[in-house]
Amino acid sequence: MIQRYWHTLSSLRAEQLVGQVWTRMRPLRRWYTRLKQHPPSPFPGSTELSTSAWLEPPNEAGQHEAILAGRWCFLHEHRSLGFPPDWSALGASKLWLYNLHYFEWLWSMSWDEAVGVVTDWLSFVEKSPDSTAMEPYPTSLRLMNWCGYFFEQHREKTTRDPSFCERLWRSLHAQAESLCARLEYHLLGNHLFENAAALALLGARFLGADAARWRAVGLSLLQRELPEQILPDGMHFERSPMYHLRMTAVVRLLSTHGDEQTRALASRYLPSMLGALRVLCHPDGQIALLNDSAFGIAHEPSVLLENRAFESTHNTYARLAPDAPMYATGKVWALRDAGYYGAINESGSYVICDAGLIGPDYLPGHAHGDTFSFELSLRGQRILVDSGVCDYLDSPMRRYVRSTHAHNTVEIEGVDQSVFWGAFRVAERALPHDVLWKADDAGFSLQAWHDGYLRLPQKARHERRFDWSHTGRLVVYDQIKAQQPVSVIARLHLHPRCVITHQDEQTAELTTPVGVVRIRFFGDGALLPKQTEESWYCSHFGIATPNPVLCFRAGGTDVSFRMVIE
Repeated sequence: MIQRYWHTLSSLRAEQLVGQVWTRMRPLRRWYTRLKQHPPSPFPGSTELSTSAWLEPPNEAGQHEAILAGRWCFLHEHRSLGFPPDWSALGASKLWLYNLHYFEWLWSMSWDEAVGVVTDWLSFVEKSPDSTAMEPYPTSLRLMNWCGYFFEQHREKTTRDPSFCERLWRSLHAQAESLCARLEYHLLGNHLFENAAALALLGARFLGADAARWRAVGLSLLQRELPEQILPDGMHFERSPMYHLRMTAVVRLLSTHGDEQTRALASRYLPSMLGALRVLCHPDGQIALLNDSAFGIAHEPSVLLENRAFESTHNTYARLAPDAPMYATGKVWALRDAGYYGAINESGSYVICDAGLIGPDYLPGHAHGDTFSFELSLRGQRILVDSGVCDYLDSPMRRYVRSTHAHNTVEIEGVDQSVFWGAFRVAERALPHDVLWKADDAGFSLQAWHDGYLRLPQKARHERRFDWSHTGRLVVYDQIKAQQPVSVIARLHLHPRCVITHQDEQTAELTTPVGVVRIRFFGDGALLPKQTEESWYCSHFGIATPNPVLCFRAGGTDVSFRMVIE
């Protein structure tokens, strides 16, 4: 236990450790927050900065009618809260409550409906100032949504109602002041980025000295965080395609609705982020589900890629500038800083391989045990899938989706490559070494080894090589060397629409929506019988779908095998 805490805490930054202590000192934090808050001045007026439409958050069809009927659904969990809702939503998870208080759903409301529900929320917060609603992260997203809805989409109506406008302004002022006093330095990463974006956008939208101060705080943080969080290849440094999608949406919003300095800063990073987003998407237009990723949380990728990004699979990838850093040829790409490598062909076959760090060393909370894992689509259909993410609770399903067991890689001695604990903690981490990437007009080769199993008594080392042909043929070579015999399992998790129609010790044939796929194994070892293990595909929060999994078992001190997928 002491060793686990040591490996977890020793990677944190000093400001995180100080922030963790500070967030637990609630009475002192309350006093400091009140001390730092400035009394609100009368509504100072708002500015018009952009002719571009505000990037509205995604909302599902039928959501408006359901909400008016008092039926609320987030993360595929339904609750009857009435309308306006019971804002405390007792029994709901923190992430569900966060979604309620983000107010992303506000965009589906008419102005009159929005005024009524926000007025009710204001009364709730006046009585419950320490509720989950006022935590910094939901406050950040709510500030952006209120700013866009009331002072962009319905600016004239809002300013023509002086009573509501003044009350709304007082709340925006109090929330911004609270956020300034409670910036999430204890977490850093996407949380602090959202804090900064909210203050920068809010500060740019209003007149007066307080708004100028918020803008300055937000811009200063963005100037610090953008070079840190956006890698040179354009990928968000937490290496989750879902969070990269969200961060790209925020940077796009900053590039159109920030003040002049903020727009210029965001515009420097947006092109490379969009370029990375393109190659992180399968031919079906959805993101790869690496690390903590799921569909339906952020915008559809096509929205950020101007709704024409997926007109043609081949043309989608060709739209990147020819000198874009992630490209070796027109069909093969490499996000070297993120550690993601892959390719696509004209027929819609796509592969993405992970040979990078699990995440920033001081921020691995959204990481999974997926070193050397990969996803594969053939003819536009997902065949081999990552297990995605189902919830953010310290639950059995959370432990499963983070485990090496849940990914298309090799597990040794039934142990994860990295030591995961809690809902977001990581102690010892697997590090890739000697990553070698070669690409040409025929395809690519990717090779590396990792040290995650050197911590075992057997001192095992796993090396993997991917050979991809633009015909859609993938060969994966594995070698495990250990000082003592080890048990090895290589898993391939199949999309739920794939059916294993034939299997023996070395070969599996799959019936898929695009035809028959054959997977052959060569080397010492054998496929375990079908349905030996359970596997779960969590493409959306709150949904876990059983899916087939192939398990190739081997053992020894020098184990070599390969799999051929075509």
